[in-house]
Amino acid sequence: MKLLHSGKVRDLYLDGDDLIMVASDRVSIYDVVLPTAIPDKGVVLTQLSLWWFDRLADIVPHHVISGADVPAEFAGRAVRCRRLEMLPVECIARGYLAGLGLEEYRKQGTVSGVALPDGLVEGSKLPEPIFTPTTKAAVGQHDEFMTFDDVAGVVGADTAARLRELTLAVYTRGAETAAASGIIVADTKLEFGVGADGEIVLADEVLTPDSSRFWPADEWEPGRPQFAFDKQFLREWSQGLDWDRTPPGPEIPADVVAATRARYVEAYERITGRDW
Repeated sequence: MKLLHSGKVRDLYLDGDDLIMVASDRVSIYDVVLPTAIPDKGVVLTQLSLWWFDRLADIVPHHVISGADVPAEFAGRAVRCRRLEMLPVECIARGYLAGLGLEEYRKQGTVSGVALPDGLVEGSKLPEPIFTPTTKAAVGQHDEFMTFDDVAGVVGADTAARLRELTLAVYTRGAETAAASGIIVADTKLEFGVGADGEIVLADEVLTPDSSRFWPADEWEPGRPQFAFDKQFLREWSQGLDWDRTPPGPEIPADVVAATRARYVEAYERITGRDW
């Protein structure tokens, strides 16, 4: 195998005509990889993604060839997948107002050029899910909001429309599925590629604690930060530090590592109904 790319969390290897995508235990916040790993995180991300890919296949084809036919040293945290031409857009769907979307709304009343009603607060449910794409930043750089027209300028109007349609369809299915387990999917980030046949394919990870905000429905209360089964917990921890969100990131204390791992595991268990 040949290492092709090492990203913020995943390492990508070439194995014959296939790719082996390996999810490490690295964690990033604000697009900065922190120096402390979260044990088992990569396995949780991989297994939860595989669970979701199976449940989304009727909406959009995915890149997975096998979650089992991978090198033994990567078992549980790797996926054998198709080679794709990845599209240079982070496709984000939001059903609730939080994070950078909230910051943008407070400044301009919009997110990615989508106008929102006045009077929304942190954690507000939006009238309907919206497509709020961003640029796909390199390691150590920050994603920037894109409008739909920006996306169309990069990938073409037809592809942009299809990305918006697929992103919102995946989000809707994910939100409905998670709601049955008492979890709100506040937002999620997706990545798509194009296969050799020109087909748009869902890739990378899907509806995980790294790519989504998961909140317990019975604790949801607009107007304040929400309890999160995702790395929002780490973002909030970092806000009390003297850190400007640029590399190098801060070391994570052992108690924060343990609490973060527990939230990842609980998200997996609650959504899938499986014991970890």
